[in-house]
Amino acid sequence: MNPETLQLLVTRTMPFGKYQGRLIADLPGDYLAWFARKGFPSGELGGLLALMHEIDHNGLMDLLVPLRKGIPQR
Repeated sequence: MNPETLQLLVTRTMPFGKYQGRLIADLPGDYLAWFARKGFPSGELGGLLALMHEIDHNGLMDLLVPLRKGIPQR
């Protein structure tokens, strides 16, 4: 995990589905857990969702707080 990847979590939006347009960092834990059970998409998006699931599942959301400074919240 590198800082650039963490930054993507607070700037990249979900491109499809029920939460389309929502920041990946703001996706609900149950939605991330559903992907963990069913399988993450391939490519960069799947990697970001898997990372966000790990952060959420392990209670590490505070890691993202400093990265959100200066970014308008949706």
